[in-house]
Formats: sequence, C-alpha cells, structure tokens
Amino acid sequence: MAGAGREELGMEVMKPLIDEEDSDGISDEEQENTFLPVKTHYQLDNEESITFIQTLTHLLKGNIGTGLLGLPLAIKNAGIVVGPISLVLIGVISVHCMHILVRCSHCLCQRMKKSSLGYSDTVSCAMEVGPLTALQKRASWGRCIVDFFLVITQLGFCAVYVVFLAENVKQVHEGFLESKIAPMNVSATSSSSEKRNTDLRIYMLCFLPFLVLLVFIRDLKNLSLLSLLANLSMAVSLVIIYQYIVRDIADPRKLPSMVGWKKYPLFFGTAVFAFEGIGVVLPLENRMKDSTRFPQALNIGMGIVMTLYISLATLGYLRFGDEVKGSITLNLPQDKWLYQSVKILYSFGIFVTYSIQFYVPAEILIPVVTSRVRQKWKFLSELVARALLVCSTCAVAVLIPRLDLVISFVGAVSSSTLGLILPPLVEILTFYKENLSLWTIFKNVFIAVIGFVGFLTGTYVTVEEIIYPASTVLANATGSFPEDLNATDLVVGLK
Repeated sequence: MAGAGREELGMEVMKPLIDEEDSDGISDEEQENTFLPVKTHYQLDNEESITFIQTLTHLLKGNIGTGLLGLPLAIKNAGIVVGPISLVLIGVISVHCMHILVRCSHCLCQRMKKSSLGYSDTVSCAMEVGPLTALQKRASWGRCIVDFFLVITQLGFCAVYVVFLAENVKQVHEGFLESKIAPMNVSATSSSSEKRNTDLRIYMLCFLPFLVLLVFIRDLKNLSLLSLLANLSMAVSLVIIYQYIVRDIADPRKLPSMVGWKKYPLFFGTAVFAFEGIGVVLPLENRMKDSTRFPQALNIGMGIVMTLYISLATLGYLRFGDEVKGSITLNLPQDKWLYQSVKILYSFGIFVTYSIQFYVPAEILIPVVTSRVRQKWKFLSELVARALLVCSTCAVAVLIPRLDLVISFVGAVSSSTLGLILPPLVEILTFYKENLSLWTIFKNVFIAVIGFVGFLTGTYVTVEEIIYPASTVLANATGSFPEDLNATDLVVGLK
C-alpha cells in the first residue's frame, strides 16, 4: 500500500498546496477549466521546511502500508530463494529511479528557472527540452499521463483498502460467531463456503456509506488526530505480527526455491505496488531544510523499508507456507483476541487512510466536474462526484474480491509506470545534450524495458486470474470437481 505514509504526508502537505495555487493570481474561471497538475497537490511550501529526521519519517510512512502485508504471498509466487532476491533487486531499482527523478528535477528547475517541480511537471519539462519535435509539441501530455496513472494508482489503493477492510472485519466477526456457535458438520461445508463468499461482498457494501461520509470531509486537517491514531495502531499491529510469525518457522528446504514463470508476474505486481513511494520523493526533497542531505535520507529510509519488506515477506512465507493469504493478517488465529485485535487495529488505520489516499484523485477530477455546472450547484455536484468515486472503488472491490489480485493489478498497471518506466526515460530526455554514456543509456533503457515487460505480463496474468480464477487448479487437476464447488473453494486452492 502505498499506505500509511502517503497518507500522513498528504495530511501536512496537500492542503497547503491548493491554497498556494490559489494565491498565484490565477482566476477562478481559469483554474476551474484546467486539468489540475499533480504539482498542485505534491509541491511543498518552501517556507515550512522539514528536518532530516522528519524527512526520514515521511519516507518511512510513504512506503509502508497494505502492500507490506501482501508480500509473503508474493514470495510464494516467486519462490523462497528467487522471491527475496527479486525483492532486493526491485527495491534497488526503485530507489535508483527515485534518485533519477530528483536529479532530473534539479536540472530542469535550473533550465526552466523554476523554484521546484512536481513529478508531472518534471515529465512535461523533460519532454519540452527533449530531442524529438513530436514530444516537444506534446509536452503537456506528460503531465496528463502522470495525472492519469496517479489517479489509477490512488483509486486502486482505495479499492485494495475496501477488500482489506471487508476480509479482516469478516474474519473477526466469524471468529466471534464461531466462539459462540459449534462448528458446522461436514455435510454443510459447501453451503457454508458459499455463504462466506456472499458475506464478503455484503461487508464491502456495509462499509460503503461510512466511506462516503468519510470522504465528505474535505479538509484533511480535520483528520489529523485520526491519522495519528491510525499510524500508532498500524505500528502496534506490525509488532504483534512479527512476534507471531517468528514462531514455528518451517524448514526453507521444504519450500520451492523458485516457481514457474506463470506466477512470477503476480509477484512483480505486488512488489512494485509495495515500493510505489516515488510520488512523495519530490515533495519531501522540495521541502527539506537542507536538500543536499536528501539522497542520504532517501538511502537510509529506503534501506529500512527494504529490510522490513524482505524480513516480513520471507518470515511470513516460512511461517505459513502454501497457506499464506493475500494479507498476512488473514493467517492470524481467529480464536485468540490478541490477534483478532491486530485485524481491528490495522483495519482502523486503513479506514482512515482511505480518505487521505482519496484526496489526490478527488482534487484532480472533481474540479473538472464542478467547472461544468452553475455556481449554486457546485457544492452538491462535488458531493455527488465524491460519492460516485467511492462507489467506483467499492465496485472494483466487489468485482475482484481477491486482495492479492487487486494489489498485483494496480502494481503492474500504474506503479510500474510511475516507478520504473517514466524516470529512466525522463533522464534520457533531460540529459541527452550532455553526451550520456552508452552505459547510462543502456541502463535506462534496460530499466524501462523491465518495467514495460512487467506492465504487460503482470497485467495479462492478473486479468487472466481474475477472469479464470480456477485455471491453475483445473489445469493441474486429475479428477473432476463436485458440482457444488464454488469460486471461493477454487480461489483458496490458488492461494
């Protein structure tokens, strides 16, 4: 998830930026008819500088979220040896792309005589100074491309959160019921599975009105206390998760060292999703009091993130093996309230995080809607637009009620574009006049190709799993399935 961090950063950063844009002398009419660039939401006010420690803290918050909890299943899709090694490589490449983006932003700021640039403006300016006339004429497309994938990413995060909330609260509720009611007999197993499958979507729909009310809070400052509590609850949850998974670790030799290529794209999508913190890099660098130390803060922060990712992913897979689920919280015992409380605490954190992740796409899309209605209908139209956006994320969750597939799909489609494909291409466009070495060109093309291949294969495999969820099970089966075996049973077989 790009999770709890893009959240808290948004709390302190995004709102002042809207105010800053309003003070630039742009008329209301011009502003309403402009497709707002990401700079509006991500560029920081230089007067409110932050220290090295604060920058490091924001980097940690910006990269730790629900993606972390899905990494043990990602390791299963790659293998106990290939998975951790690949996670390190993707992490190193992602951090390198963050450094590339910062360097290009600095260079373009000097050329364009600007104080700072956001991600979308950096891409747009790189196209403007690039060697190809076709790109120079369409430089504004760069901003639109980043905006588009940013909207997809953020709304994708929100859809992941809906699935996460439903699955965890469903487990807690069922655990409570099972503690009161005797287990069902074997003959009722299939009908029970069907009921649970239906219940998951019902939980999603139950959350819908509360999420709609939550996003009606337009000023993020009103959520500052809840955001602090959400961060604390997530931190406590991670400590409890770690102390549980370090027990009874299986022999690594009993687990496959690598898995076939068919599952690896699912790993790729989840891993890139987890490392998709590139959107907070330029805001933090622009706001840092001593920006020359930002590379050091970035290396330290991402080093801690990578250590946390690799350790939890590997230990989680070693602890649960083939039984590992889309979120490691779903593997925690249902008969002990300490571990049930983890699901409640983390779900509370994710619920609050939803509104903060929702803020960016709302600020990009809603002005486009309100600019087309009369003044007296603007407020109502904004509320309707917010409600419809929330409904769209809930609809995606209902249609794809598998946490691992939603994470992998969002990672493959948008996170790979923002985190791996665009930064190396921007570097080539920015520094092409400075006689780039063949090694630099090859390296950038190689990274972009990795991102593009991951985009295609990850999207294809994920969509195939969504459309044909039982394909893997059916292909490997030697016998027929009972007629009453439902989709939930087949999905469990895939996990």
